Amino acid sequence: MTQNGKKEFLACLYICCMVLANLLGTKITTLFGVRVSVGIFFIPVLFLTTDVIGEVFGKKEAKRVVLVSLAMLLITLGMTALCIVLPANSTWDNQEAYASVFGSSLRMTLASLVAFVFSQFHDVWAFEFWRQKTGGRFLWLRNNASTIVSQFIDTTVFMFAAFYGVSPRFTAAFIFSLILPYWLCKVVLALLDTPFCYLLVRWLRGGDGEKIGNGE
Repeated sequence: MTQNGKKEFLACLYICCMVLANLLGTKITTLFGVRVSVGIFFIPVLFLTTDVIGEVFGKKEAKRVVLVSLAMLLITLGMTALCIVLPANSTWDNQEAYASVFGSSLRMTLASLVAFVFSQFHDVWAFEFWRQKTGGRFLWLRNNASTIVSQFIDTTVFMFAAFYGVSPRFTAAFIFSLILPYWLCKVVLALLDTPFCYLLVRWLRGGDGEKIGNGE
């Protein structure tokens, strides 16, 4: 596979995980004793992918992937909404379950979109910022420093945009009590994916380990 082919594969992986996180994320599970969305398993892949692409091809290419993915997310949400509101045929009686699985409130949808935009663009910017500060060294530091802060932004923006004020219980203090354990789970997953960052950069560069951390 050529380098451009590898880059496009990672871009497609990013789009796939972003769409799946939004389609499947309504299910709640328990991770490390914390109540979390199953979408949490896709989030590390998103940040990892843009970091790897940014490391090898630069900030502009990473931003392009985010913008294309945002367009795909808007199309996905729009088509999902259309398919839900279309009247069901009289021979098909699963409309209620279909709408329950694929539907979501407008507020939740907007919260997801806003969190995605803020966190992903911050991640691209922060990774480049730390790359310049470190002179292209310490890939593990740049990967985690950009991702951990970006995931805090993602979690905080989504939680407040989606839930603040929906009931008297959802005060700022209560929402932060939900944010912190959820974010810490994301931090653990981010730290665990660090070796994959090195492996993917090496793979994307054709196995030239000496070039790791020096991409423009």
